[in-house]
Amino acid sequence: MSGKTRRKLWSGRFSGETDRLVELFTASLPFDARLFDCDIEGSIAHCRMLGRQGLVPPDDAARIIEALGEIREEIRAGTFRFVPSDEDIHMAIERGLIERIGPAGGKIHTGRSRNDQVSTDMRLYLRERIGDILDLVAGLQRTFVAVAKREIDTILPGYTHLQKAQPVLLAHYLLAFREMLERDAQRLGECLERVNVMPLGSAALAGTSLPLDRKYTAKLLGFRAVTANSMDAVSDRDFVAEFVFDASLLMMHLSRFCEDLILWSSGEFGFVEIADAYTTGSSIMPQKKNPDVAELIRGKTGRVYGNLVRILTVLKGLPMTYNRDLQEDKEPLFDTVDTVKASLMVLIGMVGNLSFNRQRMAEEAAKGFSTATDVAEYLVTKGVPFREAHGIVGRLVAYCISRKKDLADISLREFRKFYTGFDDGVYAVIPVTKAVNARGTLGGTAKKEVLRQIERAEKSARVAGRGEKGKR
Repeated sequence: MSGKTRRKLWSGRFSGETDRLVELFTASLPFDARLFDCDIEGSIAHCRMLGRQGLVPPDDAARIIEALGEIREEIRAGTFRFVPSDEDIHMAIERGLIERIGPAGGKIHTGRSRNDQVSTDMRLYLRERIGDILDLVAGLQRTFVAVAKREIDTILPGYTHLQKAQPVLLAHYLLAFREMLERDAQRLGECLERVNVMPLGSAALAGTSLPLDRKYTAKLLGFRAVTANSMDAVSDRDFVAEFVFDASLLMMHLSRFCEDLILWSSGEFGFVEIADAYTTGSSIMPQKKNPDVAELIRGKTGRVYGNLVRILTVLKGLPMTYNRDLQEDKEPLFDTVDTVKASLMVLIGMVGNLSFNRQRMAEEAAKGFSTATDVAEYLVTKGVPFREAHGIVGRLVAYCISRKKDLADISLREFRKFYTGFDDGVYAVIPVTKAVNARGTLGGTAKKEVLRQIERAEKSARVAGRGEKGKR
């Protein structure tokens, strides 16, 4: 099954041609073609620098830049002619450039290698995609805050160990995910700082003897700095691994929310109705309404985790410096970007269209002795040590269970069997609404405190909106 292919741009040292199976095995064009814009952007900046340094004559530089612009438009339009020898997007563009303007096109590769070229392209690509993802994260945060404002008086049971624990405001629950997303945004912003460093000019691994002005190229491309060590620059994919790790945490947060939605939309909970636009039916059971979108986000989280393991495994045993193994960094990176963006986009719409069963939530919040801790804290105000108060209320709960009663059904005389200091004030702490609004500590679930959290979140969003573009 051996076959011959046309000669490569790098084939001067070789007397034979590449086997067709090797050609197919090593090709990355099917997936790295999405880097064409970044590759051309980097090449134009590199060419401007070469012209400024006198390494490419001004007329040739102008012809190269003009032709690169034409190639970019043709690729966008789908009219650019790819050929079998185009093993990747970088060589395809350079080959097209030489065919278009002749040998002068070969001057574009002066002072650079595909090693630093590829790394630069990926950093340009990821810089933009992180910006896209940060915008979507901010959009989902705004959606959570908007729904929290709408549901400010909705009470639901809070859970630990998936057992009813204490009543909380639904708004408080929703704002918890806003906080998770805030940490995700912080991590991605910090990752962006490390992505935004330019390796171009490091050449293959040792730099070059040609008088490149790397800082000028970095300025043209909007990089905040240039890499300090050429060997590290061409072999570094920490920024890819860091991004996929940050994306994994982000997807984990989305998955946790989706898990709750899946549970809450079941008949056993009945807390939420997911809009028809974000559910599907069964091929055999006509009554079914399945939370497939939430389930898919939960499932795609594992896909992103897998991409992180792929990246780390590729990197773990590489000798210095560049090795072809690094070609395997692109598919998991691209897949992670696509998965995260799609998950955020669909979740923004789904969250904004949720309908909550407020009555059902309130009824369930009052069950399971969810205000027992409030009774214990009431005893603390009477001077009872908390550990002792905990034991008293625990015995009260056991008494109620044995008699199929709630705490509110217990008479004062019954209360006093367990502690003589009980008075009528105990009945004021038992109602669910009272219990929720009593928890006014900083970051607590009391309505007054949750409204403060909403105000803080909205102010933070306004500030981020003004500064976001400038950061990038």
